[in-house]
Amino acid sequence: MALQFGHIRHFREGLTEFSRRLAEEIARRAARLRAERNWHFHFILERRWHGHFGDQVAYLPITHRLRWPHRSAPAFDLWHGLHQHMRFRPPRNAAQTLITVHDFNYLTERRGWRKWRHERRVWRQLRTARCLAAISAYVAADARRALPWAVPVEVIHNGVADLTTLSQEAVEGVPLGGYLLHISRMSPSKNVAAILQLAARWPERQFVLAGPDGRCLEQQRRQCREAGLGNVVIVADISDPQKAWLYAHCAGFLFPSLAEGFGLPPIEAMYFGKPVFVSSRTSLPEICGTAATYFDSFDAGAMRAIIDRNLDPDSARVAAIRAHAQHYSWSAAAERYLALYAHLLRRTEGK
Repeated sequence: MALQFGHIRHFREGLTEFSRRLAEEIARRAARLRAERNWHFHFILERRWHGHFGDQVAYLPITHRLRWPHRSAPAFDLWHGLHQHMRFRPPRNAAQTLITVHDFNYLTERRGWRKWRHERRVWRQLRTARCLAAISAYVAADARRALPWAVPVEVIHNGVADLTTLSQEAVEGVPLGGYLLHISRMSPSKNVAAILQLAARWPERQFVLAGPDGRCLEQQRRQCREAGLGNVVIVADISDPQKAWLYAHCAGFLFPSLAEGFGLPPIEAMYFGKPVFVSSRTSLPEICGTAATYFDSFDAGAMRAIIDRNLDPDSARVAAIRAHAQHYSWSAAAERYLALYAHLLRRTEGK
């Protein structure tokens, strides 16, 4: 059994968070599954991460040849590609191949030649799979519409980490309480521009934005400087204890994303009982349900009015928000994946 990772710089964004959490859960079960089912897990990832998931799984390095047709030693009964964006192919001697599909955002984010090129890359990767796992029903429906061939698609919702159990670490420069928080990888699809416009219209309210350091974050810092937004604090590369502190002390969480396959941060905030404000687009209504409040417009005045009406939930509402978050656990997600592995292996045995 093989789990194929992509290149990993850090575990602080959606794809790598998914890979880390699922791999941790499988590694915890590896000894039992080896004893009960004779399943032996191999994690294929860069050498610097070898050993990260403990000694109950084996590690294989990523090499350039994995981009091309190849055979592996050992021959895997099942190869699982953890996301559709990697360019590593399954080995030809893998009996079953599974790829987790996180989104088809290129359908709305790209145009012309760039859309065509990205589409061909995704299709080439997904053609290698005998089964797809979609992280939401929304993504599964996109897969069935977007792919010009039929392939089984299984919906397995992501888990979400309960960060309320962590020891917290304060984040320097962030005001203690009362701020509106946004956490994401800060790409254009996250619609951070709408939050900055809201901050400009609401100077008495503090805003905190957190994400991985890089070009997008630097661009947002520059926009804040140019617009004189002294009520916006931007922090980079936060740890899980720092993230937990930010959730615990915010007044509410903002996520006006334009395109989501799932949306981990809103559910993370719900574990803390925080009011969550998200866009009504793509997968977010499916995942957040009635526990969130929705933006149908990104006009700053309309967003402020929605937030003002819903920012101080009563105790019953807080309990409902927390209860909704608990529907999503990585333990449950891992069990769904293991059940899918077993189903695919039975399919092989039945040939």
